[in-house]
Amino acid sequence: MNQATSPILLAPCLSLCDLDRNVPARISRIAAPETEAQQHLVLRLIEIGFLPGETVRVVAHGHPGREPIAVRLGHTTFALRRHEAAFIQVEVES
Repeated sequence: MNQATSPILLAPCLSLCDLDRNVPARISRIAAPETEAQQHLVLRLIEIGFLPGETVRVVAHGHPGREPIAVRLGHTTFALRRHEAAFIQVEVES
């Protein structure tokens, strides 16, 4: 198969709230907010450093209900609720 006809393999994109523990990933995008409350939440996530290109990993899940999620962003750990983490789309790093 030549380069012109070879398939392009893209890393699957998933929500940060669905990422398994200790799996390194890179933020690919932040989902667009639909309401004013979501807009404030997304802005807050961006302000604290959840930006495309940053590396993240889930380090722990709370009990019960796997909430909150402890997320390592750089050298800092944040506790996010599942609905907050759902706005962050990531690609698993190999």
